[in-house]
Amino acid sequence: MSANQQSIRNPDPPVQDSVFKQFRLDGRTVIITGGAGGIGYEVARGLAEAGANLALWYHSSTQADQLAGKIAKDFGVKVATYKVDVSDYSAVEAAVSKTVQDFGRLDVMIANAGIPSKAGGLDDRLEDWTKVRAIDFDGAYYCLRAAGLVFRKQGHGVGIATASMSGHAANVPQEQTCYNACKAGVIHLAKSLSVEWAKWGGRVNSVSPGYINTAISGDCPFEMKEAWFGLTPMKRDADPRELKGIYLYLASDASSYTTGADFVIDGGYTAR
Repeated sequence: MSANQQSIRNPDPPVQDSVFKQFRLDGRTVIITGGAGGIGYEVARGLAEAGANLALWYHSSTQADQLAGKIAKDFGVKVATYKVDVSDYSAVEAAVSKTVQDFGRLDVMIANAGIPSKAGGLDDRLEDWTKVRAIDFDGAYYCLRAAGLVFRKQGHGVGIATASMSGHAANVPQEQTCYNACKAGVIHLAKSLSVEWAKWGGRVNSVSPGYINTAISGDCPFEMKEAWFGLTPMKRDADPRELKGIYLYLASDASSYTTGADFVIDGGYTAR
């Protein structure tokens, strides 16, 4: 390179030689929305085992404090709970600020909260459409935006959005156009933000789970679940603990060159 040339190449980050150290989150603070149930709780346990301190956001759970206490006891990390309506941006922004105040820092935002659609595009009530969109899509943006403003000031931070395989495929036999559309939007939201955040050192990715054995699918009829299994090459749904690894990877330095990606964990459903 000549004297009058200047490279646009960013410097390499420090990289641990030990892969086990790359996955450690000691001293870091992670917000997990929907952290008191289903996928969120198991992800919280996985990150706590790696040393992360946790801010568990919930909206309607009656067990949030109890679950937080169990994580703190099991892994010796700091865990606090916050009741937050993610469809209200002012509430999200205030909760991010309170989390930073309580923990002294923020390193990772996992925008995981979501609710399902109960009807197809023509039969869905407009108020239900609005509610699903407000939580599943607007809520993901609000959480990533509020955390991203903190991350940009400090020059680093990680955003992870829980999308769905439903953002890649229209599920059958259930009809859920709003949910599918919102999750497709979340995938592209994460990709778009990843390009913007890369300029100052931030990263954003998404995870697209398939059918997971959680309370959210607990009331589905036997016939519907059998149809799901028939369309899934692995012929089963997933234990939510099977998702801990991908979230830990994305939250940690092990994924320091990973951004703008969507990770489909669906037992092969969308590979057919």
